Amino acid sequence: MNYGLLTTEILTAVLGLIVLIAGLLLPERGKKAVGFLAVLGLTVILANVILNFGHEAVFFNGVYQIDIYGNFFKVLFLCAALLVFFMASRYTEFFGQRKSEWFSFMIFATLGMMVMASAGDLITLYVGLELMTISFYILSAYLLNDGLSAEAGIKYLIMGALSSAVLLFGMSLIYAASGSTVFTEIYRTLSAAGNIQPVLVAGIVMMIAGLGFKISAVPFHMWTPDIYQGAPTPVTAYLAVASKAAGFAALVRILLVALPLSLFNWSLALAVLAALTIVIGNLIALAQKNVKRLLAYSSIAQAGYILVGLVAANSYGLKGVLFYAMLYVFSNVGAFAVTTMVEVETGSTELEAFNGLGQRAPMLAAVMTVCLLSLAGIPPLAGFAGKFYLFSGAIQAGYLWLAFVGLLMSMISVYYYLIVAKAMYIGISQKEGPILVPLTARLALWVCLAGTLFIGLYPGPLSRITEMAIGLFL
Repeated sequence: MNYGLLTTEILTAVLGLIVLIAGLLLPERGKKAVGFLAVLGLTVILANVILNFGHEAVFFNGVYQIDIYGNFFKVLFLCAALLVFFMASRYTEFFGQRKSEWFSFMIFATLGMMVMASAGDLITLYVGLELMTISFYILSAYLLNDGLSAEAGIKYLIMGALSSAVLLFGMSLIYAASGSTVFTEIYRTLSAAGNIQPVLVAGIVMMIAGLGFKISAVPFHMWTPDIYQGAPTPVTAYLAVASKAAGFAALVRILLVALPLSLFNWSLALAVLAALTIVIGNLIALAQKNVKRLLAYSSIAQAGYILVGLVAANSYGLKGVLFYAMLYVFSNVGAFAVTTMVEVETGSTELEAFNGLGQRAPMLAAVMTVCLLSLAGIPPLAGFAGKFYLFSGAIQAGYLWLAFVGLLMSMISVYYYLIVAKAMYIGISQKEGPILVPLTARLALWVCLAGTLFIGLYPGPLSRITEMAIGLFL
């Protein structure tokens, strides 16, 4: 057994501890190096994942699996974390002396996501999920003097604890029905039994509900707008992108390895969830006057689009899930990076704060516009290619109505995205003078812009990688 393949998780855990200890021991001047250490460490770990991308191994009798599917999501989490670290360069000044701990909690959240993506067992999945979620509880309330941040932390703690309890109870029911917590063993036992017990149906429903909370699927989305608005903007960006991707990584592996459609047809239930999520997310976004809340409801709608791929559960659909999760990193982090710059400059994320951004900071306005149009699915941007795969998978699987709902709501979403563009290019700002963008934040913006354009114009490389990753399930 090649235990060297576990170095990604081990290095991430060690890096989190080193960053935490360095922040405690270094003098005030030396603490500036903590962010550099975190970025350097994550870059090394990302290189390690890429070098071992094609290697596969099963550890501890199926409890933990290293495969291309898990490595794909690990690359996604690390890229998202690095982009968030770069975009947060000025924002971290709000954290004062607790800046170094912020980096360490972000790294521990990343570690939890990695464990979720590679878990082949219900208990391991739950441990990874709680490591990620507890880190986000703290990060959401990180602005101590901000009432909205404190409110976000408390709400997330209460709602997250409730959803975790539902998820754990669902897992216990699945264990009761199958006698195992390992995905492959659950499948083997249930296949041999040949019939579906009511306790198993209840367990599956509760587990989908628990993970539905993590991905912000309707009706488990109630926490999302308040937490996204109140949490520090870089934390919101990471929560919207990586946490959602981790939830989908776990959901796909559970449903397609432990509980495939040949045993229990969960696709219609997920189709209804996907349709509700797309419709409600987009319609409520139309009325928002705060850009962070608008992006929160947008992220709810995006979760619905990704669910469409899981409903299809075929080659196009599953490829669309991974493809869209990756492009979502660039488009969404780019939008939140611009929001961060505006918040640092004006102290607000209300729509009025974006007035005149096209004159004050043309680059910020251009990146925001491109990223929002990508989220809307306008060609030739990345979002169009992602939705093409998702909707094609749905049509191929016989869910024409779901693809139609997704297409209709994508057209409606253009309206509220263009409201932000209208404010940036037509709105009149009360302030004058250019907005200074730090070098690291500028780098993050350029990477997000390049990723959004490149994936849209040339989707072939990412498409081939996603095909390799989903080979496990087809």
